[in-house]
Formats: sequence, structure tokens, C-alpha cells
Amino acid sequence: MQGRQWEDINKDILVNVLGRVGMESLLLDVPFVCKAWYKASREPQCWEHLIFPTFIKPDDIDDIWWEPEIPDRGFIERLEMTYQENLSTTAFVKFIVNRSCGNATIIKLPGGCTEEALEYVANECPRLKGLAVGSYNEFIKTIILKFISKWKNLEMLRLGKCHLKEIIPEIGLHCNNFIWLSAPYTYIGKDEASALVSVLSELKYLDLHGGDFEKEALVMILQGCKQLVHLDISQSFGFDDDDPEILELASHIPAFKCEGSILTPDWLDDDYIDHDDLVYDSSFFD
Repeated sequence: MQGRQWEDINKDILVNVLGRVGMESLLLDVPFVCKAWYKASREPQCWEHLIFPTFIKPDDIDDIWWEPEIPDRGFIERLEMTYQENLSTTAFVKFIVNRSCGNATIIKLPGGCTEEALEYVANECPRLKGLAVGSYNEFIKTIILKFISKWKNLEMLRLGKCHLKEIIPEIGLHCNNFIWLSAPYTYIGKDEASALVSVLSELKYLDLHGGDFEKEALVMILQGCKQLVHLDISQSFGFDDDDPEILELASHIPAFKCEGSILTPDWLDDDYIDHDDLVYDSSFFD
């Protein structure tokens, strides 16, 4: 009895499997197995989770900057060789988002994502449940504030360092199922803490590692966000990682990380801390 052929696999099962193999395989391996797999790889259901490479060549640089040690270089080189195109970040993001036909629910964007690319994602992906941007720029805040009312299903957001007090109220207003927020290296004062506690008290996962905290603000979060099951405030400033008050208030959180946090970093002048410099000067965190 002749064995079953790869092309005989039930299409629905095949699409379900291919949706889990990752972007590189979907683009560069699966379509070349056989015609049936090629057709299946073009189904929008395969493109619901879009995890982009960490780095794609930015739109505004020359090839000379494209160094061998750049992450994901092999993927991008295979892609350009296969499709005979020199894809920029914006072009690649649009190309992939188009494959999803509006079905994308999870998107992790590459570093250096442009305003044009992010706005395209915002317009074309109304079903988003999770969005991660590789780095924070002012235009990202503007676009998120502009489009978040469309993302009724949004549950997870990773921003990088940013001004949270403007974004949090909009999340609370439009995203009823929101449970996961990541904003590392961010300044957390009383205004930010008050916003979190007031409108996102049902948060379950909160990542603020590397942040600059007012201790009173951290206390507010620990006292007000009672549903937290994961809180990462490791490698932060504004409190010590062995502070007994903080440890006691966080004792109910199953996954609590504060290792490496200190009250005041040695390299800062004790008489002056500019929070904007601390949050936005990336050289502090290289």
C-alpha cells in the first residue's frame, strides 16, 4: 500500500500547523515543498501571528552599514535572494501584513520600525490582541493614541520606554480585556502609578524593568493592582531590591522580580536627576 503524500494532508490541519512554524519558514521553506503547501502558506490564517526579525535594514541607510553581526542577517539575506528584492523595514512590514488580510492578532515589530509602517499596521490589523514595538519614539505614542480606539480586542502591549500617563487612560477606555503591559526603562511617578491603579487595576502582567521609580508610586501600584501574577521591576532605580516594605507588599505576586534594583545609581549626581534624560537617552541603557 502506497504511503500518503505530503500534498494529501487535510488543508485545514496543514494551515493550522503552518501557522506555528514562524515567518522565516513560511516565506522561505514551506512554499517550495509542493504546490499544495505553497497554496496553504498563502492562506491568511497562517499569518495571524507576525513575529518579525529583530532587525531589518532601515529605510534610510546604505548597504555599507549592514554589518555581519547584525541579528537575523541570514534570514534577511535569504529573503532578498529568494525574492530578488532589497526590502526596507517599511516595505517588508507592509508585505507581511498584506499576507494576513486583516487577520493578524499578534504582531512583534522589528526595531527601527518607521511611522509609515506602524500606521499601516494600525489601519490594516483591526483584530490585534497583542502588539510589541521594538523601540519607542514620539510618533509611536501619537499613532497608538490615534488608533487604539480601533483595537477593541487588545490584551497585550509592549512599548519600551515612554510616557505612560497619556497612554494608560486610552487603554482603559477602549480595551476592556487588557491584561499585559510592558514598558521597560520608563519613569514611574505618582501620576503614572495613579493612572495604572485607576484604569488598569485588573492587570495580570506588568513589566517595568530598568525603570526610574518614585518609591511612593511603586507602593501605589503594589497596593492597587491586586490581580498581578507577574511583576518585573528588576534593575530599576528608586528603591533597593531588599527593601522590606516593597518585599512585603509584593509577597502575594507569584512571579515578582526586583533583583539588581537600587535606590540611587552611582553614576548620577545626587543633587540633580533629569527624568527626561533618564527615560529617553538610550546611552544610559546600552
